[in-house]
Amino acid sequence: MKSIIGIGNALTDVLAVLEDDSLLKKYRLPSGSMQWVSKEVSQSIWNDVKDRKTEIVPGGSAANTISGCANLGMESGFIGKVGDDEIGRLFREGQEKTGITPHLLLGKDSSGRAMVFITPDSERTFADYMGAALELCAEDLEEALFKGYDILHIEGYLVQSHALVRRAVEICKKMGMTVSIDLASFNVVEDNYDFLHEIVEKYVDIVFANEAEAKAFTHKGPGEALDVIAGMCKVAVVKVGGDGSFVRSGALKRKIEPFPARKVDTTGAGDLFAAGFLYAYAQGLPLEVCGKAGSYVSSKVIEVVGTKMSDQTWEEIRKKVAGIIAEK
Repeated sequence: MKSIIGIGNALTDVLAVLEDDSLLKKYRLPSGSMQWVSKEVSQSIWNDVKDRKTEIVPGGSAANTISGCANLGMESGFIGKVGDDEIGRLFREGQEKTGITPHLLLGKDSSGRAMVFITPDSERTFADYMGAALELCAEDLEEALFKGYDILHIEGYLVQSHALVRRAVEICKKMGMTVSIDLASFNVVEDNYDFLHEIVEKYVDIVFANEAEAKAFTHKGPGEALDVIAGMCKVAVVKVGGDGSFVRSGALKRKIEPFPARKVDTTGAGDLFAAGFLYAYAQGLPLEVCGKAGSYVSSKVIEVVGTKMSDQTWEEIRKKVAGIIAEK
């Protein structure tokens, strides 16, 4: 099986269940909102919650995908930047525990973190601080970081640093690696439209996009968008939520039906779809099998809050994916 390395924003997810909304009021966080907070506020919140019952998981789009690949049994690595602090150490330890080789560079700022608070009314409130994650730059990347890996997976949020993404794809194509990218968000696509088109056409082999991202990238609906993207790279994947997904490579086109799931939280659904897809793709399996594997892994993560699934769930996932592969 081929190996994979991801590059993205190293953000530690801190999930805390609150007994009331007093902490939200203290930091002026409207219930149900997503707020960007300063370094000082972020650190103060961390000091308030770290001794409570919290769930701490290495996060960020590419890190979620790489975690999924590692849990499926794929040799996996991750490139990102953290601060020299407790949060950064927790990120590293979390990845190592999952079986990921972390290639984490040290930044000057504090480590990035996405803090999620769940109140008794089941509402989720976010307080995010990017910190050192944003310091990752083109000058940080050397061929040695990618040596030994076959696939590079890039999170779309990085494309706002054009030099960084260009450096990464140039290195990896020179080394003969396969490059995949998740377009991340429709507004990221709109803000970096020309750059993304250039990068996809010249360097990218696999593109993952949801319906909104595909429309921003091609100005077309999902079916036509799939065809346009497939004309620019080797494999195109367009996800259409509860209706499943479309995959195309050359003239081969498939509709992938969704697996039934009890939807609790869609966080990480796209990231884990990419994990299942790339796991099968790394074994040279047919396009439809790759899509089914991605669809199944995605269906399991939406049944939990956040992106962390239990060891028991992952064992179930591995068995099911093995069955999907055996049916090929």
